[in-house]
Amino acid sequence: MSTEPLPDLVPDFVPFATAALDFHRALNMPVAQVAATRAELDSLHAHVIALYDLLDAHAVRTRPVAGAEGDQLWACRIRLWQAADHLHAAFHAAPHPGTGRLPSLEARRARLPESTPNLTACQRHLATAVRVRHDHTPADLRDPFTGLARH
Repeated sequence: MSTEPLPDLVPDFVPFATAALDFHRALNMPVAQVAATRAELDSLHAHVIALYDLLDAHAVRTRPVAGAEGDQLWACRIRLWQAADHLHAAFHAAPHPGTGRLPSLEARRARLPESTPNLTACQRHLATAVRVRHDHTPADLRDPFTGLARH
């Protein structure tokens, strides 16, 4: 374990991001049962990818000095990627804005970008997918969470 003093950190913005999400939920979530829009799913996907990136940075720097904690952060990254993958699938299954038309079964299975601005969700997802597949094995990505510690 390193005994060097930690550098002065900038103020932590994560609590503000958490508060913003809570505020958004309180103001924008209707009481009635309404499906999420593509714009909302896109925003959620962007948020989960940003959280994945943050945990990635923490996991990479923590694993060499605190194995158990680092492994938990590593596992958390995998779960966040799985959540992002589900959000991306939900995005493609959601009705098209304006027309309200649902995508065909073939289009949902293909999960191909349709056009801008829908392309940005797919570009973000594919860019992260390249990193995820480089860092994790297919078995890691499909492993069910058991909650059992590996230490």
